Amino acid sequence: MDFKNFEMPYSINPEYSKKVAYFSMEFAIDQALKIYSGGLGFLAGSHMRSAYNLKQDLIGIGILWKYGYYDQARNHDQTLQPTWTKKMYSFLQDTGIRFQIEIHSSPVWVKALYLDPDIFHTAPMFFLSTDVPENDHVSKTICHRLYDANTSTKVAQYILLGKGGAKLLDELGIQRDIYHLNEAHGLPAAFYLLRKFGGDLEKVKEKLVFTTHTPEEAGNEKHNINLCFDMSYFCGLSIEEVKTIEGVQDEMFNHSLCALRMAKIANGVSQLHGEVSREMWGKYPGICQIKSITNAQEFKYWADKPLYDAKDESDNTLFDFRKKYIKKRLFRVVADQCGKLFKPNVLTIVWARRFAGYKRADLLLQDKDRFYNLLNNPDYPVQIIWAGKPYPQDYAAISTFNSLVEESKQHKNMAVLTGYELSLSKLLKQGSDVWLNNPRVPREASGTSGMTAAMNGSLNFSTDDGWIPEFAKPGINSFVVPKADYANMSVYEQDNYDLEKVYDILENDIVPTFYKEPDRWRKMMQTAMDDVKVTFNSDRMADEYYKEIYNA
Repeated sequence: MDFKNFEMPYSINPEYSKKVAYFSMEFAIDQALKIYSGGLGFLAGSHMRSAYNLKQDLIGIGILWKYGYYDQARNHDQTLQPTWTKKMYSFLQDTGIRFQIEIHSSPVWVKALYLDPDIFHTAPMFFLSTDVPENDHVSKTICHRLYDANTSTKVAQYILLGKGGAKLLDELGIQRDIYHLNEAHGLPAAFYLLRKFGGDLEKVKEKLVFTTHTPEEAGNEKHNINLCFDMSYFCGLSIEEVKTIEGVQDEMFNHSLCALRMAKIANGVSQLHGEVSREMWGKYPGICQIKSITNAQEFKYWADKPLYDAKDESDNTLFDFRKKYIKKRLFRVVADQCGKLFKPNVLTIVWARRFAGYKRADLLLQDKDRFYNLLNNPDYPVQIIWAGKPYPQDYAAISTFNSLVEESKQHKNMAVLTGYELSLSKLLKQGSDVWLNNPRVPREASGTSGMTAAMNGSLNFSTDDGWIPEFAKPGINSFVVPKADYANMSVYEQDNYDLEKVYDILENDIVPTFYKEPDRWRKMMQTAMDDVKVTFNSDRMADEYYKEIYNA
């Protein structure tokens, strides 16, 4: 393939003919390609698969992380041990393209690798790397670890994604109508365009769209503006010019705020998150319109087709058999990792996602009496599994993970798994009866793990946050903790309220229904499978991005 005159490798659906470049720090495409950490990557991966399904004129741009995020190993006592292993990929094609970008006032060489759409059924994708012989050691390390803990390295990664991605498009001779930033990491692309267009911000706004994923202002990244300037983040603009664009005379540069002022349109990732974002950013002048496009996951990749077939054929015996069969797949992993034999006919609850404080992985353990009663009820047995990756330098989250490991040593029906990546994620969705999700409202912008759980006959049990208000019909397709007046509660009060409600629903509704009303339980599973199939399939989401954002 001649990459200097790159053309889309499939015929484009006329509905989606606007040319888009999609920038993301991470993509969860396949278990074999370890360039993601969590939900942002899972979302981006599904978006790329749906762009392929719909034959959209969209190109993905990311970074080839040499060591990925990290590999989740264990110490001798079973506690968490982050390790970094060099990754090798024979299926990525070297484009032969090399170019330089400025980082920290020095030229850094960048190479581009290509993922053909036919390999994993995605949009065509390009991944950038600075790990080339022409660079010094520090420059090589820019693409080593996703979300590097060193601040300067992290800013350099943003420059690589944004400035490097935008320059790659020029090197390829690819014209794009829209530059879509999935989170603000790729914002240097906007400054690259601003320089290219001779300082004409209106021309940049015609091309730039932005998806925000963070529901609270404190969670949006800020860095010292002098550091960003010294790192060559702004493509030659002075600090005063940047402050004028951002609209804030502050020494801390707010990436998201600046993106909202440079984009023509932006979106939150659920209806609730859109409302929260409009309220949160509305006090700043000059920001663009913020719409809502609810996140979704690709149905073909995630859903268990035989389970859907049994449902559609109204074959309850086959349906129940299939669910037990896919539960056994997960339980083989539990046995392998933890030496515990779980049973397919026992109610299985799973909590699995990124370990972050607001997601409250250990909420159930805050009432030890009720927790022990739940695990030791001989009439209604329960099995519980935890999995997820804490950020490798988030020692509070690692401590939570390790405390769960220690607690699990006391129970034959409690397990904590490592290696929460695409493959294990799929097994956990298939193997669970209940998908537990208990973030503090309104901290979860969307959350997508529950969507794919529902695609595998697992019932969501969640606080009423993110995508859940758009999906949940409590007692019909899910179980939901009723909202309280959280805005007027302390964190302590909120946690206690949610803890009480979670146990009330578990003890009085979930456990009895599973064992005493199997027909109702099956009906709830099948209703959830129907309700999630279209509305929360990323083909709907990819279509909406064209109609609501790219063509706006």
